[in-house]
Amino acid sequence: MDEWHAATREEAMRRLADFVPRAGSAYARERNFDRGPDDRRNVSTLSPYLRHRLIGEEEVVRAVLSKHRSSGAQKFVEEICWRTYWKGWLEQRPSIWWDYLSELQNDRANLASDEALRRRYRDAISGETGIAAFDAWSRQLLAHGYLHNHARMWFASIWIFTLRLPWTLGADFLYRHLLDGDPASNTLSWRWVAGLQTRGKHYIARAENIRQYTEGRFDPAGELNEAPDPLEGPEAPPPVRLRPPMSMPANEPVVLLLGEDDLSPERWPIDTSAVKGVAALPADTSYSGLAEAVIAFRSAAINDGLARAGRSFGCPVTLLAPGGSDDLVAFCRAQGVETIVTPQVPIGPSREMLETRVAALSGSGLAVIGIRRDWDSAFWPYARHGFFKLKERIPETLERLGFL
Repeated sequence: MDEWHAATREEAMRRLADFVPRAGSAYARERNFDRGPDDRRNVSTLSPYLRHRLIGEEEVVRAVLSKHRSSGAQKFVEEICWRTYWKGWLEQRPSIWWDYLSELQNDRANLASDEALRRRYRDAISGETGIAAFDAWSRQLLAHGYLHNHARMWFASIWIFTLRLPWTLGADFLYRHLLDGDPASNTLSWRWVAGLQTRGKHYIARAENIRQYTEGRFDPAGELNEAPDPLEGPEAPPPVRLRPPMSMPANEPVVLLLGEDDLSPERWPIDTSAVKGVAALPADTSYSGLAEAVIAFRSAAINDGLARAGRSFGCPVTLLAPGGSDDLVAFCRAQGVETIVTPQVPIGPSREMLETRVAALSGSGLAVIGIRRDWDSAFWPYARHGFFKLKERIPETLERLGFL
């Protein structure tokens, strides 16, 4: 895991500064090439840091647009917006996440009872299928916690259409091992590859495309199913209304509550003088089978966020114990605070953990306010349909946010 150095905001900012000069036409030209774990210069490698908001989307876009014209940086900005789109789309269709977990549970049960399926699955996750490209990506994921985005698409397509393994097991495998594993981006990308996200439109891994964009490192000619039908599944439900953003209390002392989804509280839209303490939830381990490296990265990121908060606000900080809310109540009481402010947590395991904690506060007299980033409030309403609807709104939205 050495290539990630540290799960800190300082490391995220260093990577951003290193990447910005290459974020324009060079990125647009080179971004689809997967040159392996030893050469990532054509991509930003910011995704694990964006995943936990050690650095924010708006910070990245602002830095890029300060050095490149919007037309030159269009491809990179669109890639940042894809992450926002997936989160906004799932936020308005939360049942898709629950359906995924239910189907995954069934497919895990099938693994336990079907020896042939279990053998094929073991070959896939250990990199022993005999398809050199796929096996290399599987081993790379286990060793580095990262795959190039193009490789993720090829990997998912081969998993589903060539190896004929359940898509949920593949999405689960990546989520458990990716340092940037995100419930929305990961789950919905797998659905898109399978043809379930946009009905009838699936992504087919082709040997020639792999040969071209790995620059000849791999050439699985004759090894892939290049004429598959998309998977069948029900239509996605209509979008539900977004939760309205909550308002910050005026002239009221607060305790900030950090979670692994947003770890740069010094950038939250709050009155810093009102912050009397900062508490942090521990890394969520409720999702079964998370890799030790993933838990370690998340835990280090939380510790970094908490330490920075203490320095930024000059107030007491505490890392909460797993489960329960007694320590959070005691911390708020010690600071003389009755209001907790936390960022709105997107759909996924972290939301479930937060909601359990909030429910346990019932009767304590403490109020919890969930704030939403301006970036999310600006873009999520456009994530009700396909990405194109959001994409065409990018220029005007960036202008409204003061970027252009």
